[in-house]
Amino acid sequence: MSHSESEQPQVYVSVAEAREMLGVSEPHMARLLKEGVLVWERNPVDRRGKIIKLADVESLVAKLPRSKEAA
Repeated sequence: MSHSESEQPQVYVSVAEAREMLGVSEPHMARLLKEGVLVWERNPVDRRGKIIKLADVESLVAKLPRSKEAA
């Protein structure tokens, strides 16, 4: 890993934001989290909430088949 890569802070999104980006239902999102498809962490600001690395969400979005309709 290069020096510049290690200094870049991780960007996180909430579960709701990730669900919107993925275009999935709440039950489907819960399944993705439970099965470990997306790894979550406790939100340090609100320990009740979960956050997910934006890069992980974007990676999964890129793997999803494109729908015929634009959201």
